[in-house]
Amino acid sequence: MQQRKSAFGRPSGTDGSDFSYRMVVDSRYQKVAKGKSRLYALIFIQAVIHSIGAVYTFLTTLKEGPHRLAISTIVIGFLSFIIGELGRRRSRVSFLKVYIVASTAATLLWIAYVAKSNFALEVIQDPSTWEKYKFELLETARILIGLLIQIFTIGTTISLISNMSPPKRAS
Repeated sequence: MQQRKSAFGRPSGTDGSDFSYRMVVDSRYQKVAKGKSRLYALIFIQAVIHSIGAVYTFLTTLKEGPHRLAISTIVIGFLSFIIGELGRRRSRVSFLKVYIVASTAATLLWIAYVAKSNFALEVIQDPSTWEKYKFELLETARILIGLLIQIFTIGTTISLISNMSPPKRAS
C-alpha cells in the first residue's frame, strides 16, 4: 500500500478518478449527530433553568416550610435530565421517550406550582404591588422560559428519535 503524503494531499498511485467509489455518510446519520449536539445544548439549558428553580425553592423553603409539589418537581426534573443525557449519549430511543415524558411532567408541575399561588393575579389587578412579588414574578418568567425551551426540546427529541430508528422496509 502506498502511504499518504500530507504534503501532496492525495495518496500516491491515484489520479483522483476513484472519487465515485468513496463511501458517503448517509444523511440520516448526519441528522442524528446534529440532533444529539442540539439536544445536549437544550438539556444543559434546561438543567440550568431547573437549578435556578431549585435554588429558589430551597430559599422559599427556609422561610415558609417545604413545598411537596416543588420538591417532587425538582426530583423528577433532575432524574429526567439524567435519563435524557444517557439516552442521547447511548442512542437509546426508549430513554429519550422517557425523558420527553418526565421533563414535560416536571415543566407542567412547575406551572402548577406557580398557578397555585395567586400573586400573578394580584399583580395584574393592582400593579403597584409588583415590588412585593418581584421574586415570584421572576420565578414565573423562569418557568415560562423553561416552557419555551421544553417545546424546542420535544421537537428536537422527536426528530432525533425518528432519525435514530431504522428506516421502514418496503414489503
